[in-house]
Parts: sequence; C-alpha cells; structure tokens
Amino acid sequence: MSCDGCRGGNEIDFDFTMAFQPIVDIKAQKVWGYEALVRGMSGEPAPTVLSRVTDQTKYSFDQRCRVKAIELAARLMPADCILSINFMPNAVYEPRACIRTTLVAAAQSGFDLRRINFEFTESERVADPAHLQGIIAEYQRQGFLTAIDDFGAGYAGLNLLASFTPDIVKIDMGLVRDIDSDFTKRAIVRGVTSICRDLGISVLAEGIETDGELHVLMDLGVNLMQGYLFARPELETMPKVAFSETLVAAQ
Repeated sequence: MSCDGCRGGNEIDFDFTMAFQPIVDIKAQKVWGYEALVRGMSGEPAPTVLSRVTDQTKYSFDQRCRVKAIELAARLMPADCILSINFMPNAVYEPRACIRTTLVAAAQSGFDLRRINFEFTESERVADPAHLQGIIAEYQRQGFLTAIDDFGAGYAGLNLLASFTPDIVKIDMGLVRDIDSDFTKRAIVRGVTSICRDLGISVLAEGIETDGELHVLMDLGVNLMQGYLFARPELETMPKVAFSETLVAAQ
C-alpha cells in the first residue's frame, strides 16, 4: 500500500540524532519509559533542527525520526521500558501506508510494537481532525500506545480530548510550573486528572523541576512524570534517574 503524499515529498538533506529523557512511574519508583527528542548531530536543540524541515520534506523527516528513535532505543533502552516518539500529524497521509517504515524498523530491530508510544502535540494546529482521528485509531489497532502531548498549551484543549481517546494525556509544563503555589493551576490539573480517570486515560506530567511540584502532582494522583528533577535529556544515552530524597521519605 502507498499513497501520493508519501511519494510526492522530497528527502531531507541533513543528519540528526536523538536525545532521550526518562519518564518515571513515581508510585513504583522506576523508569516507565524514555522520550526520544530530536537533536542536531552536535546536540543542537530541536528548534534548530525543525527549522530546516519544509512542507516538502516533512514526510521524510517524520519517517526518519521514527526509524532513528527505534534503532537507538533497541540498542540502548532496557527491555521493559516504553519508547515515546513524537510524530507530525500533518505529515501522515494514509495511516496504514505511512506506518510501514515504522513496522519495518521495529521488526529489523526486534522492538516490540507494544513498547512504542506515539505522541502528537496539540500545539500544532491539525488541518483535518477527522484525519487525525483515523491516525490514532489505526495506531491503536496496530498495538501502539498514543498520547496527546503539551495538553493545555495549544489550540484545542478539552475539545481535542472530546474528539480523540488517547491512552495518555501529557500535562504541559506551563500548568506544572509552580503548581505548588498556584491555586488556579492546581484546580485545572485536578479537573483534567479527574476527567482522564473517568475516561480511562493515564496522565503524565512533564516539566517537573521542584519537589514542591512533585508532591502536589502526587497528591493529585499523577503517577507518570518527566522533568529535570529526575534527569535531563542526554544525547544517544539513557540517563540515570535521580529520585529525590523527599520523595523517598514520603513513601
């Protein structure tokens, strides 16, 4: 199976690699998975790399990101962890056709599809919501996990959640920052976690930097977390996680 969109794009003319940042399960005090974050070959940040992607090369870039993440994770990541990969919804033309490269890369690397979580960000305006719904349905049918990234920072918010049922919602770091001293943020995150609990969706909070933020999120029932408090992203490496002393004392 193929599609005109897949055949019509141009190849990217630059190299890139991946950094990895741990996602921790606070309740179990272990690493749940790692998010693959695109970087330049010398560690240049994601915006520098993404600035070189055009409408003509977005399909090629999206496909190569998936392959690079899987190949590195298969070599570096523990076998019981989830790999989170960001994808560009507007670069997926026909879901069953566009997923073939991912399936081949996973098969060649011996990487279990059930260990792959595809994240899409609500900060990127989706041109065709029905098309995105089809992508998510196909990915879930194939056995992948799916997640809405940066929830609360983008265009659609709860309207997006009403249209799609992902496995995971990632609370944007803007809502996490200083949540221990901001009643409004706590109320919003409490509401989101309650809705997700009713819908059977897991909640993951990102951008955690302080023990205060950590403990408020624990009190709100958030178990999956990601942020500098635990580990910074490292280039082509699976960083070690530092569980805070206050967290250990609270268990």
